[in-house]
Amino acid sequence: MSGRELLLHVRIRKALEDRIRGGQWGPGTRIPTEVELCEEFEVSRITVQRALRDLADAGLIVRFRRRGSFVAQAIGQHNLLRFTGLLIQGPEPHGDHQVISAQVLPAEGARLRLPGVPDAEAVIQMERHKLGADGHVLNTELHVLPFRLAPDLLDQPLEPLTTHAYLRDRGVELVRARMYVEPYVLGDDQAALFGLAPGTPVFRWLRETWTRKGDIAELLEMIVPTGSERFYVETDLRGATDHS
Repeated sequence: MSGRELLLHVRIRKALEDRIRGGQWGPGTRIPTEVELCEEFEVSRITVQRALRDLADAGLIVRFRRRGSFVAQAIGQHNLLRFTGLLIQGPEPHGDHQVISAQVLPAEGARLRLPGVPDAEAVIQMERHKLGADGHVLNTELHVLPFRLAPDLLDQPLEPLTTHAYLRDRGVELVRARMYVEPYVLGDDQAALFGLAPGTPVFRWLRETWTRKGDIAELLEMIVPTGSERFYVETDLRGATDHS
């Protein structure tokens, strides 16, 4: 997919998401067919398919073979496997990003320390906020990557950027990701950002991603308040062998 098609599919996904979250398409509504969406947005079918796949991965729509796509009955349920980013493609959590800062600095100055990376080596640190439909902050993100793996990252459109997809496009072979989920208490500044009281318990998620060579490719920290969002892990047991 070309860079132009990538930006188009993000714009289409956002337009359709706005219709769902704005109430134009309620739960159970059958959304237009791929052909109809191609005509409406004047894009190729592969671009529309990518946008629909992203919406399905985010839990906003359900797709049925031969029946079409429908708005999900329950919005706000997210597969935790999405946050490892290796098994499921598409955007990380749905919603718009606001880039707070993005810079190159020595590893010793980054807010997250990359394992095995010398203090003086250059890294990229990017802070973003994930925004809800009404503009409130859903969660915060802090990405740290070795500069040698992402030398042109700061030249990319950072609002829609998915770091795993970016690294793959640059030929970085990602083979392992692990996510830690920990309790975390909000300080004054973070509490004000979320509109919560200082000391409110939330989640801290830390995702480590590694290359085939055994090098760290990225650390991602997310601060995720509790609320109406529900997170789950789903495993397909078909074909599993019972050894009990």
